[in-house]
Amino acid sequence: MTGVNSWPAPAKLNLFLHVTGRRLDGYHLLQTVFQFIDIADELRFEINDSGRIARVSDLEGVTPEQDLVVRAARLLQQETGCGAGVDISLIKRLPMGGGLGGGSSDAATTLLALNALWQTGVPRSRLMQLGLQLGADVPVFIGGSSAWAEGVGDRLEPLSLERPWFVILQPDATVSTGEIFGHPELTRNSPAITIRDFREGRVRNDLEPVVRALYPQIDQALNWLSQYGEARMTGTGACVFLPCSTREQAEAVVSNQPPAKAIVARGLNRHPIEPILAAWPE
Repeated sequence: MTGVNSWPAPAKLNLFLHVTGRRLDGYHLLQTVFQFIDIADELRFEINDSGRIARVSDLEGVTPEQDLVVRAARLLQQETGCGAGVDISLIKRLPMGGGLGGGSSDAATTLLALNALWQTGVPRSRLMQLGLQLGADVPVFIGGSSAWAEGVGDRLEPLSLERPWFVILQPDATVSTGEIFGHPELTRNSPAITIRDFREGRVRNDLEPVVRALYPQIDQALNWLSQYGEARMTGTGACVFLPCSTREQAEAVVSNQPPAKAIVARGLNRHPIEPILAAWPE
């Protein structure tokens, strides 16, 4: 099969994040809700018969061997024994290290797209298992729905959520996930909650106090955004967000000169790749 195909890889927000424990292997147990938003990276795949997988676009600071996109393609090739190859171009629009899930989303889109383009026929449930080998956030993007998540983020329950507009600020900081989860001051014993608790607003981000203490730019962004409502950090940061009822409300907040780069985005309940997959021939 030949041809160039363009596929979206959307961002996500963690609407809250509780750390409820820690496994013997060191992984933290979490509760969170993932919601997609309508900003996305773009991946282009040129299929060939060489068997070679190559990233043909530059990504600053990330070698092809480290790139989750390349690793995802090779993982699917290894899983299926597919003899086809691909040249992959990534148009990067999502900030790296911002807590918006860009790398995980890119990997998920690679698995979904190449499964269709290579016609390998791997069930989505198996793609989610493969994705977990690449990162804890990858399965939710493959699942294709906003979701309640538990465990290490791998136990997912689709949720239908309101679709607010979000103001998202990108402080000039790169947060070390390992540093935050390894910090002695991190809360690791939040009591488990229910979906009803979430819907009634009894949530927070347990990582925020540690991140705010270590990264003054993020603390400043949260303080500024909190003037306008209940602002929160997504994931380990650095991005912070505020839900708004309308686009006009969100744009009014942004017009007040925030202390960091700002994005206005709409919440989504379904991955934008879904219509592409639905139209793809079996």
